[in-house]
Amino acid sequence: MRNLKLLKSLRSSELQGPGSPQCFSVRSDTGSLLIASQFSVTEYNTQSGEVVSEASLTADGYLPEDGSGVVVGLQDLAELQSACLATAGGDVVLFNLNTSQLECVGSVGSGLTSMSWSPDEELVILTTGQETIIMMTKDFEPVTEVGIHQGDFGEGKFITVGWGKKETQFHGSEGKQAAQKKIQDVQPAVAWDDRKPRVTWRGDGQLFAVSAICPQTGARKVRVWNREGVLQATSEPINGLEQALCWKPSGSLIASSQRHPNKHSVVFMEKNGLLHGDFTLPFSKDQVKVKELLWNTDSTVLAVWLEDLAAGLDGTVKSYIQLWTVGNYHWYLKQSLDFDRDPQKAPVSFCWDPERPLWLHVLTHNWTSITYEWGWTTERSPGLDVTDDASVAVIDGEKVLVTTFRQCVVPPPMSSFELQLKSPVNQVTFLCQPTRTNRIAVFTSNGQISVFGKGSKEDPVRTADGFRILSHPLFLQKTFRVTAHQNDPLALRQLLWLQDELFLAVTSGILPNTSTLVMLHPVQDTADTLAVRSQVEVEGVVISTAHLSQTGTLALQLEDGQIKKLLWDCPELSVEDWHDSNGCRVNFPVPCIQTALCCISGTEYLLGLTDRSHLYAGDTELAPNVSSFAVCDDFLLITTHSHTCRCLQLSTLTLKGLQLALSSDGGQNDETLRRVERGSRIVTVVPQDTRVILQMPRGNLETIHHRALVLAQLRKWLDSLRFREAFECMRKLRINLNLIYDHNPKVFLDNIETFITQLNSINHINLFLTELKEEDTSCTMYPRPEGSPSQTPSVSGQKKVDVVCDALRKAMESMDPSKFCLSILTAYVKKTVPELEVALQKVHELRENPPAAAGAVSAEEALKYLLFLVNVNDLYEHSLGTYDFDLVLMVAEKSQKDPKEYLPFLNMLKSLEPNYQRYTIDKHLKRYRKALVHLSKSGEEHFTEALQLVKEQKLFSEALKLYTTDSPQYKRLSSAYAEHLVEQQQAEQAGLLLWRCGQPARALQAFTSCSSWRNAICVAQQIPLPTDQLALLARDLAERLTDQRRYSEAALLLDHYAKDCEEAILALITGAVWEEALRLIYMHNRQDITETNLKPALLEAVNSQTGFIEAQVATFTRHRSRLAVVREQKEKARLDMLDEEGPDCPDAELYSEASSVMTASKYSKSNSRISSRSSKNRRKAERKKLSLKEGSPMEDRALMHALSEIISTVDKMREEIHSLLKSLVLFQFDKQAEKLQLAYEEALQTMEGAVPELWPEALLNSNTPVTGPNSTANSIMASFQQQQQQKPAASQLDPEIPTAPKMRNGVKWKLTILK
Repeated sequence: MRNLKLLKSLRSSELQGPGSPQCFSVRSDTGSLLIASQFSVTEYNTQSGEVVSEASLTADGYLPEDGSGVVVGLQDLAELQSACLATAGGDVVLFNLNTSQLECVGSVGSGLTSMSWSPDEELVILTTGQETIIMMTKDFEPVTEVGIHQGDFGEGKFITVGWGKKETQFHGSEGKQAAQKKIQDVQPAVAWDDRKPRVTWRGDGQLFAVSAICPQTGARKVRVWNREGVLQATSEPINGLEQALCWKPSGSLIASSQRHPNKHSVVFMEKNGLLHGDFTLPFSKDQVKVKELLWNTDSTVLAVWLEDLAAGLDGTVKSYIQLWTVGNYHWYLKQSLDFDRDPQKAPVSFCWDPERPLWLHVLTHNWTSITYEWGWTTERSPGLDVTDDASVAVIDGEKVLVTTFRQCVVPPPMSSFELQLKSPVNQVTFLCQPTRTNRIAVFTSNGQISVFGKGSKEDPVRTADGFRILSHPLFLQKTFRVTAHQNDPLALRQLLWLQDELFLAVTSGILPNTSTLVMLHPVQDTADTLAVRSQVEVEGVVISTAHLSQTGTLALQLEDGQIKKLLWDCPELSVEDWHDSNGCRVNFPVPCIQTALCCISGTEYLLGLTDRSHLYAGDTELAPNVSSFAVCDDFLLITTHSHTCRCLQLSTLTLKGLQLALSSDGGQNDETLRRVERGSRIVTVVPQDTRVILQMPRGNLETIHHRALVLAQLRKWLDSLRFREAFECMRKLRINLNLIYDHNPKVFLDNIETFITQLNSINHINLFLTELKEEDTSCTMYPRPEGSPSQTPSVSGQKKVDVVCDALRKAMESMDPSKFCLSILTAYVKKTVPELEVALQKVHELRENPPAAAGAVSAEEALKYLLFLVNVNDLYEHSLGTYDFDLVLMVAEKSQKDPKEYLPFLNMLKSLEPNYQRYTIDKHLKRYRKALVHLSKSGEEHFTEALQLVKEQKLFSEALKLYTTDSPQYKRLSSAYAEHLVEQQQAEQAGLLLWRCGQPARALQAFTSCSSWRNAICVAQQIPLPTDQLALLARDLAERLTDQRRYSEAALLLDHYAKDCEEAILALITGAVWEEALRLIYMHNRQDITETNLKPALLEAVNSQTGFIEAQVATFTRHRSRLAVVREQKEKARLDMLDEEGPDCPDAELYSEASSVMTASKYSKSNSRISSRSSKNRRKAERKKLSLKEGSPMEDRALMHALSEIISTVDKMREEIHSLLKSLVLFQFDKQAEKLQLAYEEALQTMEGAVPELWPEALLNSNTPVTGPNSTANSIMASFQQQQQQKPAASQLDPEIPTAPKMRNGVKWKLTILK
């Protein structure tokens, strides 16, 4: 649905040569024109208006001096830096563009009728006066010469498989009458045909076609030849085929023209010569003749050059050049260049630019050259409110096809309605005034502007036959005649309708490479004539204009990318440079073919899209692969060549943020990005709506609801409390309904009655309730755009679903409980813990007290609805839990249960005592705590059953609360509880229970088994036990304590209760409790033990401690040395990486001295499966990860852990060493004591001095971001990103770097007497 819009036209009339031009060509490298006349060949630069080079064709006799000579072909040869031309006399001449010399490279005696070079300029085809084809190489060496007229069809001749004659085959739409149709004789070519052969090449240069007059029939016939000069196919006899011939560069079709009995058409042939489609020219069959057909280089536009057959009253004929495009199998006439009847202004030749697909060059008889530069554009209404119909206007000859996308989506070539004009349409523009943007102004080729608007009276809503009218057509309101600046076709361009009866247009300036902006306004005397009210000259060629309706700003773009601002709301027009917010001048780096104004964070920017798909905002490139874009209100929408559609809210983004957003790939829940079909382009966006209209390459339309537009519109509706519109949109587009609450919980809860009133539908409220979930969709599924204001968080401490259900239920109960009965039930059921009992109770109340209101829900309907929400078995069990058998029967009857299943059970329950009945129900429902409560009230005869229930379900604590402490039931429960605790390895608690319930023997056994010796002695003395048994008990307990290395407690038992002082002293000596052992020795006067046991034990302890300290120091030294080597290796690896990536690598600062992020992450990935295994395997994996094996990935961390453990172990020996030293000094073992004290002191000093080396300050601060004067923005950002990436890994797999151990230097352990 695009139109061809004229960006600029360059008219150059400075060249005046002898004679009149006959043909011309465009140089692909310089863009200058090569023009040949009957006297000379000239290279002319249209930009500067200068003749670059010129050579006479008559001086050397190539053409006669009387001016009767004809140049039949002219071609620029870029590789040879020459131009090749062929004369009708038979000469092939090379014109050297550097030296301006002519060289004849060949001559044909019979003369030449045409010359055509292949697209790769490797071959040239010459047709001679003898009706032959000469094929030559670029060096003019003959390849072959064949006759144009061949009797054979060619190599591609159709094969008949013997299935009958053509008359008996299927004839499609022609019907059976085709079998009787006689083949008519082909009529000769028309009289005005120049009867010259036409040659055209396919775009790849592999085939060429020749159209020539058949000697037998006198009609034209097309033959297709390959690159070797071998005939491939011959066209079928086509009556009325004319001279024009052009092969589509893409290779699919050959275009020509055909005159039918009732119409004049452009027809297409395949390479096998068969017809394949056509379109009708907008003229009667004998009105015009088609002189030439030309495809542009990308095969998107077909130019048709026509000329009137009949001369006017003044004896002159009118010429036309029409530009046709195809979309969805329909051919559109996009532009019509109507040339004046003046013969000197009529075109003599035209061609497309070889490099720029939409540049058209026209050469007239008076040596005037006009270059038209076109661009694709979509004419859409610029409105921003709901009054705008989102109209799109498509030019199609004398019609404008208008589609109003707000009301309906009509696929092209159809439309909502058509505007019929009297002349071909060249430009269409919509009114730029707010609320009136549906009005259309149409500029036609006859120089008139027609204004269309809606009818003055109310149009009918329905037709006579009852159909509803969605889109009302526009009516012609006024036609203006434009008189100024129309010397050439399309002299007025870039038409813009600013205000009612006020138009802006661009024309070529008086000086070359200038433009004139004219403001057109009706003349006072003649209201139907537009005259120039004011004008301003611009230095440079204006190629586009853009208007912003919110501010009235009008921007201009020049051909070199300059951006200007037009001040048009003043009496006199003026132009100034475009500046940014800092006052700096802003220009596009390269010219843009599509522009639009927008506001980004309150600042106006001109957006531009180049022909190379680069999108710019001023001089800033936003994205490199944009295929189309549109600005609608506060949003920028783009489609990309990677088949995505982006939608970004401009008010929440800065220019840099917009650039970053367009360069990102988007996350999983990125609302700004969505995939679209390959080749999609934006047609329009419906204002204040969610619809985006896309057009596919073939021409069909698709409507999408872009998630960003949808969410933005939903947020607007929710902020303005338009809940119904928001709900309908979310329901239609499958947006999670939780967003209604999550968008602003406080506002929703404050206006919950408004929500209910607007929805006014039980089904809709129920749908909202059933979709509720705890997830905050405004943070997960539909995150708010960056920069948007944050909303009030939900109520803390309460679950969202419960809050919404309770709030809705209370509101509905206060408004109309009978009307919203089903929704109230839904609110009970959908809570996180469904309140099915309350819901069932509501149903029961409806059954007992049926509502009298009309249309109220009955109990049966409510129960049926509950069964829809809840599983019938769950509902049956919950009804059973209410102990209301009427309710149970009501639910059971509505279910599909067999009465034989539930009636016997219910009858059995009714026969039981009430408490036991409830116990039976609760046990059936597995509500064991409630069952126990009811069973405890059923009487003592059921206590055995209760005790069994307690044991099975382990409800001991609950059961003890149900009985008094002096009851026998309490004691039995305590005893059972104690047995359970013993099984659970909690014998001490079991002993306490047994002790307090009067079972000291069992309590003593429990205390003894868990070594609770104090409680055991107390119970033993309470029993009481005899002295000998008490001594045996003490020895048993002491043995258990000794096994647990509790030597002091074992010695106390042996001394006080077993009365065995010797065993007590030996236990203290074994536990190295030297001072307490001495106390008992002297208390019991057993000095002999000192010599026999104490002193040898002291000497043995000295040797053991000294050896242990030396071993720890040796291990510490070895690990310390290895850690230094590992750190040095990692530092070297880091420096090597810096050398490879360069000194400015932003990540270089992120590698600390002992960093092992890379290796750790690699190692952790390989062990990712371990996380789901048992704890034993996880511990094994941790140990394996912190391996001390040389070369392991985390060897440095393992060494640091080992060193930390050694320091902690040695530091904890201070008290033990101090006690040993005192005992050694007491017994005069000074030498051994000094050695031990010296070894321990050296060990502590060594380890304390190594701590700063092992835990350097940089390592301790490695978790802080890398900042400072030497940091860059990239390095700081990379540091934060690394922290975020390492956090989950560190918490799950990577162990933290151990902190430096704290040494207890305040503990006094040394003896001064040993210094």
